Amino acid sequence: MDFRSDTVTKPTDAMRKAMAAALVGDDVYGDDPTVNELEQWAAERHGFEAALFTTSGTQANLLGLMAHCERGDEYLCGQQAHNYRYEAGGAAVLGSIQPQPVENEPDGTIDFAKLQAAIKPNDCHFARTRLLSLENTINGKVLPLSYLAEAREFVNQNGLSLHLDGARVYNAAVALDIDVKEIAQYFDSMTVCLSKGLAAPIGSLLLGSKEYIAKARRLRKMVGGGMRQAGILAAAGKLALTEQVDQLKQDHLNAKRLAEGLSQIEGFSVNPEFIHTNIVFTKIDERIDVKALVAKLADDGITATAGNPMRFVTHKDISAQDIETVLEKLANYV
Repeated sequence: MDFRSDTVTKPTDAMRKAMAAALVGDDVYGDDPTVNELEQWAAERHGFEAALFTTSGTQANLLGLMAHCERGDEYLCGQQAHNYRYEAGGAAVLGSIQPQPVENEPDGTIDFAKLQAAIKPNDCHFARTRLLSLENTINGKVLPLSYLAEAREFVNQNGLSLHLDGARVYNAAVALDIDVKEIAQYFDSMTVCLSKGLAAPIGSLLLGSKEYIAKARRLRKMVGGGMRQAGILAAAGKLALTEQVDQLKQDHLNAKRLAEGLSQIEGFSVNPEFIHTNIVFTKIDERIDVKALVAKLADDGITATAGNPMRFVTHKDISAQDIETVLEKLANYV
């Protein structure tokens, strides 16, 4: 059992067969039929004009930011945003784009008054504020549709574009029991990670207008992301979106059960009502040695990341029985 992240999922048997049988060509020349089919289908599926297949969510976000912003521009985002904290500063290093992080609220949203105050005046002393980037889900929390509608109104009033880091946007859609288009409709651009809970081995999508995606495609080549016979990967990506979405419901149920069980173990503190999707954070009493706890789990074939709060992520390779097993082990340890 591996609870570190849903990035550890293995591709399904159907994905492996599709990858082996995929029709391929040179994608840099635009000749890979499986990549082309995925991009065209995904654009329509999510309500955008065009899509770009990329190697990773980090690359999709980088291209997304660079296609919106020029050198010396800035983007607004949450202090906890993945494309600010966990993507090696790529937008700043490779795009000369200044991030302006704003503190996230406990529910993952960003206060619009704080965002308004962060927008720079039209003055040569300041970077030019061009974009607001949101993340959904963020730390497992789902942004309400009402908040997304307010965000759309906010950027319209301030002449900004709106980007979504949608690495786990399907988790958000499943949690809200809505079609993913109901989330996508508010954004000028969006990423979708095909791995993580959707279980493809490699790949993410960037979605936007035809002009925007054409710019991003050129930037993808610039940063070394042009792939050749990438249809082998795109074949699995298509199945991620067509066959694996329903699995997320079970992942969410497993996470809720894990949270409920942890809340009943002495030394662990978590409110199951705060668990929206497949990510569980639990605070651990300082009397418990977290590193020793993780080592004990490893001895029993259970992989987790040491930290406080400690994060557990459920996915297709974690069963309901696995949840009961890890809860039993943790109860015995403490």
